[in-house]
Amino acid sequence: MTDSTDNAKRMTIIVTKGTLDWAYPPFILAATAAAMDVDVTLFFTFYGLALLKKDMDLKVSPLGNPAMEMPMMGGHVAMPSMVAMLPGVTAMASGMMKNLIRKKGVASVESLRQDCVDAGVRMIACQMTLDLFEYKREDLIDGLVFAGAGTYIGAALESHVNLYI
Repeated sequence: MTDSTDNAKRMTIIVTKGTLDWAYPPFILAATAAAMDVDVTLFFTFYGLALLKKDMDLKVSPLGNPAMEMPMMGGHVAMPSMVAMLPGVTAMASGMMKNLIRKKGVASVESLRQDCVDAGVRMIACQMTLDLFEYKREDLIDGLVFAGAGTYIGAALESHVNLYI
């Protein structure tokens, strides 16, 4: 536990999703908090571990995402669930989202992740998930901590903000 005289602000985020749309919140929040002198720990588990791969090919799925609307033809178009389940639609939706991100000048996930690395955000790769999904450490970015839930809980108990994404 932290000494009560320690005034450092701390934040933890559990990262469980590995899709393009779910990659942005943890990296944006962590980079922003780090820029505000908050000590940030990200705990990547299950599908969130994919965000630590050196080579990411992130996708976004419209299936089961009724809130997903894309700006088109001067309006916003939602994709019906029946269409979302067809082969090739995930690739199409992912391509459209990546094009929109580039067109609007939004930072890439890789860039935001590097911002976190540069700011000293502590990134924990869940060792159990690594073993479960048979990931190789060399396939992941450098500078990670490989540990389990106990290490995350230790950081969370000392934190002022704990988020689950």
